[in-house]
Amino acid sequence: MDSLSYKTISVNAANADKQWYVIDANGEVLGRLASQIAKILRGKNKPNFTPNADSGDNVIVINADKIRLTGKKMTDKVYVRHTGYPGGQRFETPAGYLSRRPTVPVEKAVKGMLPRTTLGAAQLRNLHVYAGANHPHEAQTPKVLKLSEIK
Repeated sequence: MDSLSYKTISVNAANADKQWYVIDANGEVLGRLASQIAKILRGKNKPNFTPNADSGDNVIVINADKIRLTGKKMTDKVYVRHTGYPGGQRFETPAGYLSRRPTVPVEKAVKGMLPRTTLGAAQLRNLHVYAGANHPHEAQTPKVLKLSEIK
């Protein structure tokens, strides 16, 4: 018997089978949604997952303005950023972001679940978040994906 009858396949940019998926965030809990999206962006739901390559799929999130946060996180959770100037620390709640820029909480939650490397930044560029039900990616013929279907 040949001991090398099958070999481990390492995915690279040339042979990564990238798909497009649409996920409806209407009524979904933010953290649970973000962890599933991060899994798809990294490619961990695929049998040929390679940790050092961008083998994940492209994800379109619609209805990001209709997400849920459990407990009192909508008013008690605080996002902190700094302008770069002295005394430039700024604080914002998810309720404030949802009123002004409704895509930011989903983007921040998913970004926090990806690696802090150039690979993580490349995988984050495969995420497209929209506040309403419409998106400009119909030409890619994305498949509708329900969170319960993700393995």
